[in-house]
Amino acid sequence: MQRIAFLRSADLQRADPYIHGIAPALARLGAQARLFHTHGEGGPGLFPGTSERLEPAATPDEFVERVLAWGADAAVAISLPDENALRDAVVKAKLEALGVRTVMTPLAATRVLCDKWETKRVLDAHGIATPPAVLLDSDLLNGRTLPVPAYRDAVRLAAQDLGYPLLAKPLWDSTSTGIEFLADPAALDRHLAARPAAHAVLEKCVGGRLCSVDIVGAGGHYTVMPLIRTGTAGGPPAFTFDDLRYVTPAGNDDFVPTARRLVDLCTHLGVEGSVNVDMIHADGVYHVLEINPRIGGATTLSIAATGLNTFVALLDILAGAWPTRAGAPAERFAIECLTANPTPALLAQLRARVDLVTCHDLIIDGHDHGGILTFTVDPGDERRTVKELTELCEQTGFIPASMLDKIRRVLTPGPTRERPSSRAGARPRTATG
Repeated sequence: MQRIAFLRSADLQRADPYIHGIAPALARLGAQARLFHTHGEGGPGLFPGTSERLEPAATPDEFVERVLAWGADAAVAISLPDENALRDAVVKAKLEALGVRTVMTPLAATRVLCDKWETKRVLDAHGIATPPAVLLDSDLLNGRTLPVPAYRDAVRLAAQDLGYPLLAKPLWDSTSTGIEFLADPAALDRHLAARPAAHAVLEKCVGGRLCSVDIVGAGGHYTVMPLIRTGTAGGPPAFTFDDLRYVTPAGNDDFVPTARRLVDLCTHLGVEGSVNVDMIHADGVYHVLEINPRIGGATTLSIAATGLNTFVALLDILAGAWPTRAGAPAERFAIECLTANPTPALLAQLRARVDLVTCHDLIIDGHDHGGILTFTVDPGDERRTVKELTELCEQTGFIPASMLDKIRRVLTPGPTRERPSSRAGARPRTATG
């Protein structure tokens, strides 16, 4: 029987329940799976196979050693965030040199997509809009290399050309960790005086609607999943999950040209598996902020809206059965929001009232953010769902009234339906994906 190793860095909760969809695919392949993970649990109830735990600081060589010791014939990477995607890309290179086929974007492309400045360069080369920016070299700022006394003044003049407000984004961090909002020249001076330790991208802060999209595929055949609305941008950072995140069945024809360019870019880079693209839609233009070389925090919503299971798609790529279909339009509403921590009684009530995908505690870097609810709504069932949620919230208060109002506005039909707004801001570090 074939053995397939799955490489994972984060808890599986955010992949539940769709990770279980690989069980029938494994049966068709006559394969068994083992999860090699550095965080969370991986028991039979959480993963359709066996599991091995590695230390969070495990090196690529340690992963390779454990995967080979199990006797894996192939591997699939489902890690996040970006630093672990880079690790998996190194593991891919080492495993494939030993004859173990591994589904993961190659190392050269992963390096480009982990580096925000290199990502901007490749976006520009493919005619994809991205907010204007300059590279902020921390070595020059801190006098660690050749003395360049004019460097700070050069940065100030470049910032003036970009126009305020600005965002300072660490070059190699991911999921928006460490972003600093710079409203004016004084804020930039304070940032420079703080002697930032890492290189950064100094980027024009664009105001507009935050959105995200997953792209899945390999070998020039890619499926662009539906757009996910995740909030608004244009001001100081806000917690990613503070706002409503949702997909609607309505198409986004204006996104088609950008989607085609992104597919061309994936083909050029040789993307294999899934990437997650974060964007701002402003003035009719989709400005790409970053491309994460991995599954994303919104992958669950993409799957819920379309029925195309990304985790199964990765096995199809491995088996040479991809593409399975040309597109993945949203067939239903998929909605996600923060709630109170779910209890078994609340979960039972939710299952009886809505098409529940998942509701679980949201714990990020050890901090409990309450619960996070994901559910779907078939077209035509919007009013009943709103009524059920309203009644349940009146009884339990598990969804804040402001969030319930946003859900109501997304689901209420009508040609002038207002979309929900959110607290403006760039996204800080997100949870597991």
